[in-house]
Formats: sequence, structure tokens, C-alpha cells
Amino acid sequence: MMAGAEKFVEADNAEAIITRIEHKSRKIESLLKQNKPVEALKTALEGSSHMIRDERCKSANWIVVHRALMAIKDVEGMFSSLDPEYYDILMKYLYRGLSTGDRPTCDQCLRIHEKLTERAGLGCILRSLADTVNTV
Repeated sequence: MMAGAEKFVEADNAEAIITRIEHKSRKIESLLKQNKPVEALKTALEGSSHMIRDERCKSANWIVVHRALMAIKDVEGMFSSLDPEYYDILMKYLYRGLSTGDRPTCDQCLRIHEKLTERAGLGCILRSLADTVNTV
């Protein structure tokens, strides 16, 4: 699909999206039980909701991503196996986490943000903050 040709998913499709997110959530819980937090994070970030306008869907997806983010213990190790294709969407979710004001969530997001910025550079931050259309 050409850049810019993607369509936003509207509320009439929300139930199908919520169902997919619930399936993703079960897969993530399974990966976490297998002590595979980086795989869980990748799964959470895949097909992420940045093209979705429905707030229920965004919130449901945030819960899934948050669960995976909070399970990461070895941030350095995470980046040794997390592909750069995930960096920009991860940065968006880090800022969403920081906006919650929840201390444990903010602490974890700041730890990951520091290492992500070292890896991806300031461009990742700028792309995340400048894109006000595709929010998570």
C-alpha cells in the first residue's frame, strides 16, 4: 500500500478491532508466562492502533502494550532483539505511558525512553511528537 493511502479505521469497525486486541492480549499473556517479554512487546506493537481513531480501541490497545512494557526487566537486552522498525511506535507508547502520571509506569517509560533515544536518536522523538494525526 502506498504511503498516505492508508485509511483510518472508524467506529463501525471497532468491535472487530477490539476482538483482535483481545486475541493479541491472550497471546501476550502466554508469551509472558513463557518468560518472553520482548516477544510479548513485539506482539503488542504489531498492528498497533496508530491508524485508529476510535478511543475505545486505542485504550484497549494501550492496556495490552502497557502490560508488555511493564514486564520488561532488561531494557538493554530488549534492544538487542527489538528491530528498529518498532522504535517509532514504541516511542509513541512511551509518551502515552508518561502522560498517565502513574509512578511505576512513568519510571519504566523513562528507563526505556533513555535507551531508545540512545539507539534511535532524536529523530525518533521528533517523529513521535510531530505526528499528531496518528496517535496511540
